[in-house]
Amino acid sequence: MKKLLLHISLFFSLVCFSQNEQLAQYYYDKGDFEKAKISYEELLQDIPQNSQYFLRTIDCYQQLQQYDVAEKAIQTRLDKYKQGNLLVELGYNFQLQKNDVKAKIYYEQALDRIKKNANEVYSISNSFERKVLLEYALKSYQIAVELQPNFNFNYQIGLLYGQLGNSEMMISTFLDEAFANPQNSILIQNQLARFMADEGDTSFDDSLRKALIIRTQKNQDLFWNHYLSWFYVQHKEFEKAFIQEKAIYKRNPESLGNIVNLGQLAIEEDNPQAAIEILGFVLANTKDLELLVQANSYLMKMKINKAQLKDFGAINTELSGLLKQFEISPLTLPLQLIQAHFLTFDVKKPEEGKAIVKHALELPLNDYEMAQAKMELADILLYEEKFNQALLYYSQIELDLKNDAVAHEASLKAAQTSYFKTDFVWALKQFKELKAANTQLIANDALEYFLLINDNTIADSTQTALKQFAKGDYLLYQNRNQEAIVQFQTILKNFKDQEIEAVTLLRLGKAYEKSGDFTLALSQYQTIIDKHSDGIYIDEALYFSAEIYNKQLQLPEKAKPLYEKIIFSHEDSIYFVEARKKYRQLRGDTNL
Repeated sequence: MKKLLLHISLFFSLVCFSQNEQLAQYYYDKGDFEKAKISYEELLQDIPQNSQYFLRTIDCYQQLQQYDVAEKAIQTRLDKYKQGNLLVELGYNFQLQKNDVKAKIYYEQALDRIKKNANEVYSISNSFERKVLLEYALKSYQIAVELQPNFNFNYQIGLLYGQLGNSEMMISTFLDEAFANPQNSILIQNQLARFMADEGDTSFDDSLRKALIIRTQKNQDLFWNHYLSWFYVQHKEFEKAFIQEKAIYKRNPESLGNIVNLGQLAIEEDNPQAAIEILGFVLANTKDLELLVQANSYLMKMKINKAQLKDFGAINTELSGLLKQFEISPLTLPLQLIQAHFLTFDVKKPEEGKAIVKHALELPLNDYEMAQAKMELADILLYEEKFNQALLYYSQIELDLKNDAVAHEASLKAAQTSYFKTDFVWALKQFKELKAANTQLIANDALEYFLLINDNTIADSTQTALKQFAKGDYLLYQNRNQEAIVQFQTILKNFKDQEIEAVTLLRLGKAYEKSGDFTLALSQYQTIIDKHSDGIYIDEALYFSAEIYNKQLQLPEKAKPLYEKIIFSHEDSIYFVEARKKYRQLRGDTNL
């Protein structure tokens, strides 16, 4: 019984302590430093050795301009614990009082502590960085490395050089660290990419390019060819990246996988010329069946996307020829599914498409291959308006690959199926859950559908317009573009100036783009810009218009102000980063 009472007592003590900590944090975040100070003082009294509580207490004193109280508390703790980072705290307390001379004395004392014991660098440099005393933080690491050459603070030093605006030293330090410790290479590339995206002129990109080229020329290690290829990919200069990948391949003929991936990236970034050259190189230099299927799959998808009705016969013949050449097996599943999809959605022969997929499902497939085949079969069943059967297969994928990205994709398609059925209550519930999906693309799509259903249900409880809109979306899904255009035009006529208008203009614009009528597409987007500038589709209308002017009509001067409007007026847009990058390119800030 005594033990039970002790456990109960300890439990409630922990709960109360946790609540006190949350209360202190609440006051601190709220900016009520008087109440936060009292709460942290109480917490510190219970656990005096807790440095986090102590630093928060000092911060509260300083926010309340109680510098003498802060100084006394820091000095007392320094006398007791002898911690070097407290010298930084003392110095900073004087700096807040504009006493830079005395602050510098304590900062130098902190550096002297590192000279006597290099291990103190961890706490002291951390304190300098938290106070944004970057020069002193840099000195801390440099002193420690000089005393203990086995210490490695290159990453931290590189970051500090970057924050101090010394791009040359940041690049040099980062690249040396990446070469010495390749396991840190991805981390460093992420930082370099951030600086490439944030810089407003060409200086950083030029410096990084020159540094990589010099290293490639001086050092024959393939590491630098890989890094230079990565650099060119960041700038979407796939032809230049391909030159580096070919150089790697000549010395390491096992490296064609990276070249296939490069071809895929070129396709995704709408550079078909580069993709054809890259994937053509793969086909000419390998007998590996998996790579051959992968490269041919990408090329066939490109052909299908650009194909007209007169090309369909030749494309199907080519697909059949490839499958005859490489044979029907799990390895050729991508080509089998491409043909099934093509026959259904382009040639309009879903029975033939289904037959191919059902035959594929009889092969000895692994879980992911099985999911891909089931997904295609469900897509075809959805095309045929067999909604319940499609839902059955999407559900199987969700169960077979729980919490996987493929399962999330199946969940999204299941929600879309409910939406096409005009079962909006169930669809809304599913889209609401998918808004929190780990995959950003799925989360964005789910959010778009959620807002569409929610907003138009509030505006019209009968959902009459929404049902008509869902029909238009379903026609787009079935690749019946012209019929979809007629459907959306009818909605605009029947529901003029209603909630559904803006999103209908957006869909109609995309449908016109797909049919190659860019003038009519721009007209729809312009109506959104003129009439719905305060709505949720304005950033998309601006971005899609800019893309047409930039890519399709080759009128960059008309694209530039549209990208600029997104940058300065729609910072929360999912198109913000791309708009900023393309605006800088058009303005001449990026050396392409």
